[in-house]
Formats: sequence, C-alpha cells, structure tokens
Amino acid sequence: MVLITAAVFAVIAAAIHLYIFVLESLRWTAPTTMAVFRVATPQEAAATQALAYNQGFYNLFLGVGALLGVVLLTAGSRVAGLTLISFASASMVLAALVLVISNRAMIRPALIQGGPALICLVFTVLGA
Repeated sequence: MVLITAAVFAVIAAAIHLYIFVLESLRWTAPTTMAVFRVATPQEAAATQALAYNQGFYNLFLGVGALLGVVLLTAGSRVAGLTLISFASASMVLAALVLVISNRAMIRPALIQGGPALICLVFTVLGA
C-alpha cells in the first residue's frame, strides 16, 4: 500500500511537470501563461523564451522519468522503478527548494512543484 501511494504521487508530480513543460516550452508567450509566471510584457516573454523553452524540457524529462519509474515498478522491476521515482522526485523537490530560496514570494508555486514529489519521496523511502 505504501508503494502504491508513492506511485500515485509520482504520477501526480509527473502530470504537474508535464503541464509546466507545456506552459514553458509551448505556450510561453501566451498571455495566460505570462500571467502564471508573472511575465510583465510581451517583450520580457520574448527575451526569456529560449530560457523557458530549455527549462520546460527539464520539467518534461523529470516527469517522464517519474512515469517510467512507475511503469517499471508496476512491471516488477522494483529496484529500477524505485530508483527512477526517487531520483525524479528528489530532483523536483530540490528544484522547488531552489525556487523558494531564490524568491520567498514563490512559496505557492514551489509547493505546487515540489509538494506531491515530496510526498512521493517520503512514501518511496518508507516502502523501500
């Protein structure tokens, strides 16, 4: 039951990171996305688009890693699955920590980004 809970939170964390990928890499200059990331002007969005594009792919790869870990875990490859889930979740948590350390006003986005990953990581450790 503990690893099932970890897997559920890994999927939630992955879904969040896949959504962030869409925002950062595919929709960065859309007004709604600019509002989410507090980008003030279209000029600022254009100036930061390449950075956001790259960062979005980091989020994509973390999300895919977490999902692949869940697939491997459910397919019976316990060590490989837990390793991938743990690495992806820890990376997500650490990125959220960096976000809040760099800007205290970003606590809410950091909790969204890292909260499910932290819960996943805790249950992964408990179930290992």
